[in-house]
Amino acid sequence: MKTQFKNVIEILDYYKSEEKCKQLLIQQRWNGKPACPHCASEKVYITDRGYKCANKECYKKFSVISGSIFENTKIKLRYWFAAIYLITAHKKGISSHQLAKDLGVTQKTAWFILQRVRAMLKDKAPQMLSSVVEIDETYVGGKAGNKHAKERKKLREKGTGYIDKAMVFGILERQGKVFTQVVPANDGKVLKPIILDKVKEGAIVMTDGFGAYKGLDKLKGFQHEVVNHHQGEYFREGFHTNSIEGYWSIFKRGIIGIYHYVSPKHLHRYCDEFTYRYNTRHITDNDRFISALTNADGVRLKYTELTKIIN
Repeated sequence: MKTQFKNVIEILDYYKSEEKCKQLLIQQRWNGKPACPHCASEKVYITDRGYKCANKECYKKFSVISGSIFENTKIKLRYWFAAIYLITAHKKGISSHQLAKDLGVTQKTAWFILQRVRAMLKDKAPQMLSSVVEIDETYVGGKAGNKHAKERKKLREKGTGYIDKAMVFGILERQGKVFTQVVPANDGKVLKPIILDKVKEGAIVMTDGFGAYKGLDKLKGFQHEVVNHHQGEYFREGFHTNSIEGYWSIFKRGIIGIYHYVSPKHLHRYCDEFTYRYNTRHITDNDRFISALTNADGVRLKYTELTKIIN
């Protein structure tokens, strides 16, 4: 079976039939050997419509799309493949409006596809970061100057432009991977436990002078180096936060230039999207697409869940 492609056109040309698409999923999900998505048993029967688990305690029927983001889909798998390739290949992502035009579907359908794909791209087994790491945070939301006069007045009264913005916390390993997470607050009580959970003992940790990072040198043997931006310091003998700030630049340009607006309730999935692309930046677009299919298990989102109003 062919798995090497130069572009999305070659993928669509090769995977014209649903049967070919299913064969690729069998290879990527189960390494060529079907396994029950309900109990993980590899003893299965082949039926006219798919498979049936041979485990007497389970004995359930399933197909190659059961227990995956494609479950119960009415959209052809080749359309899903095209969407996965485009969202993982485009450095700053692709909007639902553009994807709808490219695939010939409604914007609502394209948005739903993209949200499911983003959930699929979440790292299921993240490794702890080590050696030299950079830590920083960014805020996502409209500029105060673009808000209504009443909203700008509230911000002036509270003395900050970060009110009503969502905070994204990031840890980047030099020459390695990045970890991001939407957090409810920007204080040490929230951020330090995340650092302890994601960074190995003895690492060199570089931050700016933000107060929430004070005392990191007393945790897990960290060597904490502070680059004080308020004093005009951005680089000191190899110590800087330029790499994580470079990542934020890509992230922000994608949010502002491609998506324009991201609801706080969905922001964590956009973070997973950008994180996946960054962490696979050293492989080809084709390999990134094929690798993404291995993450298709157990991440199915329902439209009612995605559109549910959160108070």
